[in-house]
Amino acid sequence: MKTLPGYVGPAALGVKMGIIVPGSDLVGEIATRSEELNRDGLLHDGDVVCVTESVVARSQNNIVSVDQIAAEVKAKLGLKDTSTLGVVHPIASRNRFSVILRALARAVPRGKVVVQFSYPYDEVGNQVIDPAYAAAHGGPSVVLYHRDIPTQVLLHPITRIDYGAYYSEVVGREGAEAVIMYANDPQAVMAEEPEGVIAADIRTRRQTQKQIKEALSNCITLQDICSTGSIRSEWGLLGSNMSSDGKLKLAPRDCQEFTQSVQKEILRRTGRKVEVLIYGDGAYKDPETGIWELADPVTTFGCTSGLQEKMRCGVKYKMLVDQLHSQGKSFAEIEEAIEEAKAKGFGPDSIETEGTTPRRLTDVLATLADLVSGSADAGTPVVLIKGIYQG
Repeated sequence: MKTLPGYVGPAALGVKMGIIVPGSDLVGEIATRSEELNRDGLLHDGDVVCVTESVVARSQNNIVSVDQIAAEVKAKLGLKDTSTLGVVHPIASRNRFSVILRALARAVPRGKVVVQFSYPYDEVGNQVIDPAYAAAHGGPSVVLYHRDIPTQVLLHPITRIDYGAYYSEVVGREGAEAVIMYANDPQAVMAEEPEGVIAADIRTRRQTQKQIKEALSNCITLQDICSTGSIRSEWGLLGSNMSSDGKLKLAPRDCQEFTQSVQKEILRRTGRKVEVLIYGDGAYKDPETGIWELADPVTTFGCTSGLQEKMRCGVKYKMLVDQLHSQGKSFAEIEEAIEEAKAKGFGPDSIETEGTTPRRLTDVLATLADLVSGSADAGTPVVLIKGIYQG
């Protein structure tokens, strides 16, 4: 396969890599594959090399144990074995949150863990209570308890899991008592008299923490756990995923440094000036289930300077064609006018871009890369995107 023909527009190519393990020279392996892409006429200046966060973190061995997390939570919140710990607005997830909850319960093995879900959906759109039941029995200030709700209305419509019961089992296996409640007011957890609280939501964590601190100062977020030390992420436990048994893989650390190293090594070996991005979950919503893919705190954990603070604003191509065609312009005149409009680089408030939604370029690139590589892992942890970034 050689250079893509000129009539092909933006494209994203999944790039197969070997097995990445802790200690792998990921920068070198990406650069080696880039040499092959360049040899085959597929790598050009202005391309974007996207690397999934999971292989970056794995190569860094950015992995923590349940015991490490439990000890840190216990120290930061000043908890005893018999303390009551509140966990407010976590997402309903087996691979994202269950190991974190296991660690939190281990911090209070003879105490109590109060898990407070938002309802009827969690932050990313997972249903935790049937909306009809919630409408009939709930409300902005109503607190519901798992023990009082019929099981059939607690089942997730896709997985058929009762996440309240599942989280209760996770807590119970660590020896702690579990209380599962549903309330949209972050301060509702105070009815259970916790000695410390964790604001466990993702993008709304600081607002949640602020509200809780009005009632109890001893409150931290998931970002405040595992955010320092040799094994760390600036995002703490946010963006973490289940690794091997009893361990969590954190989001990668030192992401800017990594992307710059990849960029420099590709330039040294191929002479190509590319941009590099580390991507997490894409920012898209399943229209059928209403569930957001974005369970990471950001779509992009790090990128090279050429991508920073850039917006993707496009000329409304079809609108211009309709206008110019109605004015009797020839095909050649229409094409010339469109090229002139594109060259002017109109901003998001220009009439020429009316009807297009300006988006942060890194969000677009990361989402496209995530769709190509897929959550089930297509064996392509590197994605080469062509024709979207204009340096």
